[in-house]
Amino acid sequence: MTVSRNTATFLRFAVLVVGFGLCAAWLVPQTGGQTEPVNTDALSVGYVLTFPEPEHRWMQVEVTMDSLPAGPLSMRMSTSSPGRYARHSFAKNVFEVHAFDDSGSPLNLTRSGMARWDVADHDGTVRFTYRVYGDRVDGTYLAIDETHAHLNVPAWLMWGHGLEDRLATIRFEIPEDLDWKVATQLYPSEDPFTYTAPNLHYLLDSPVELSGFAERSFTVADPLEFEYQPTFRVVVHHTGDDNEVDEYTRDIEAIVRETVAVFGEFPRFETDQYTFIADYLPSASGDAMEHRNSTVLSSSGSIRSQSRRLLGSVSHEFFHVWNVERIRPASLEPFDFEDVNRSGELWLAEGFTNYYGTLILQRAGLVPLPNTITRFVSAINTVSLAPARRFRSAVDMSRLAPFTDAASSIDRTNWGNFFISYYTWGEVLGLGLDLLLRTRNVDSAVGPWVTLDDYMQLLWQRFGRAGSQIPGVVERPYTQRDARMLLGELTNDQAFADQFFDRYVEGRDVIDFEPLFARAGFLLRSASSGKAWFSFPAIRFERGGARVIEPVSFGSPLYRAGVERDDLLVSIDGQNLSSRGRLETLLGNLGGRQQVTLEYRRLGVTVTTELAVQDDPALEVVSIEQLGRPLTADQERFRADWLGGKVEF
Repeated sequence: MTVSRNTATFLRFAVLVVGFGLCAAWLVPQTGGQTEPVNTDALSVGYVLTFPEPEHRWMQVEVTMDSLPAGPLSMRMSTSSPGRYARHSFAKNVFEVHAFDDSGSPLNLTRSGMARWDVADHDGTVRFTYRVYGDRVDGTYLAIDETHAHLNVPAWLMWGHGLEDRLATIRFEIPEDLDWKVATQLYPSEDPFTYTAPNLHYLLDSPVELSGFAERSFTVADPLEFEYQPTFRVVVHHTGDDNEVDEYTRDIEAIVRETVAVFGEFPRFETDQYTFIADYLPSASGDAMEHRNSTVLSSSGSIRSQSRRLLGSVSHEFFHVWNVERIRPASLEPFDFEDVNRSGELWLAEGFTNYYGTLILQRAGLVPLPNTITRFVSAINTVSLAPARRFRSAVDMSRLAPFTDAASSIDRTNWGNFFISYYTWGEVLGLGLDLLLRTRNVDSAVGPWVTLDDYMQLLWQRFGRAGSQIPGVVERPYTQRDARMLLGELTNDQAFADQFFDRYVEGRDVIDFEPLFARAGFLLRSASSGKAWFSFPAIRFERGGARVIEPVSFGSPLYRAGVERDDLLVSIDGQNLSSRGRLETLLGNLGGRQQVTLEYRRLGVTVTTELAVQDDPALEVVSIEQLGRPLTADQERFRADWLGGKVEF
């Protein structure tokens, strides 16, 4: 059944009423083509944010809750953040916490946990006030100064336990001498500084940028339903010029168009728009974080100086609109804001997104082809050569995310030998599955029968598209078994799907990429150039030699020679290691040797040992054209279908 856009909007919010269990009517006014939920019922929560001294990096938060049930009120603060998998102590930056009743009288307040404050008795209304400090511009924390307020909601918001389904109203009170505007995925109102969120999950997933940012926008028609044309806002707080923002916006539009071509349609954004929030400032930390209808992008570099790297973040995060935000693993749904979600599917959720982040840039014509292929081969080398693969599978690595995703610790670890990023391993799995599918049942006239694009579309149609009508909630998350069975359904070959999952996803085998790359006219070969290879870890040159500053890779020549972190490498065959250049020269002159004499110092004691000489086991890629041979028609067709653009722009 086809319905008009206004009718569809009404139906979505009608379902929303049932989901919340509210008996009041919902009004759905249109504001600039965007949808604002207005709840006439008293069951709501109101937040007011003020910035009395932005130069001192703090803001004031006031939250009012009425019609509260009798009994204690527990105020909570998140210890996790959407898109991050580790725990965070946001409450450490909160101070001056107070509670008042409806008449303004102070209430007794007890801090019963590090991120929990309890009011034992109240009259049905509680006004809660506190201040919060923030001085980090990225996708996880918050930052406040005279130029902007960059607000990741979990880093500042307290909520009343049991009130998670209430509508929230957020009003920003901007100092009169500041020209700040608001950029967010929250629902707008007639007041440009007042916004709403239909529930806590949506609110905590809605970052906000307040500043005098530059703004551009464009619309893209849905490939499946042309009359649906969501608006894409590009909001940039930066130190560059308008021309940089114009070019950046054109590149983002190319990314949007190529990405939607993978899935065949847009999701229905709750406010009919999607916002790219970018802070490119000297004070910013490099980061990118996806949200349901927006993304946060930050870097200390300018658009002009780091355009390709910045666009890689845009491409990755926008792919998350489908993969993760709506095609969501059951292990991440619902998102636990007071603990961590341990997920074994991040190889697909993050890793496949990493693969497409690179592929989309290539299809959009935003990077040179050699850069793309070299990036893929680098990921293959990382996975195939990493000693961690002997201990854990891609699924196991995914489950370790709470230890690695912006998690902090002061004790030294040996993660270089025990861990491979699920981003990288998943990227290799996505690349491999795409090429494997493209080599199956190929019709020379029309190309491959199915590709990874088809797999992502099927995941979207079966799980993401069938999501809940409650904003911020995914009704049909998938499991690892679902992903396995769906691949069998797509290929009509469950044995193929089982082998892929058994060997490469849940097992530790690496796909043989050499024949797969050859289909596209690329030759994978040894990167060895006759130079000796010892698998050097990170080293720091200092007086007397080269200090090993990371754990030595298991099984490497240095490992077998007994070298470990903190050792000082003094000489090889009597030649001192005084600089990077001297080391490179020395290694280049050892070709053909089977072993050399290594001298190193540990705890003041000089050790002399034999060090085996090996060729570099890494792979490199060259195109057939580089070898002076023309592409065959099949290779040219394969390459174009895999890496070529899908839309005209």
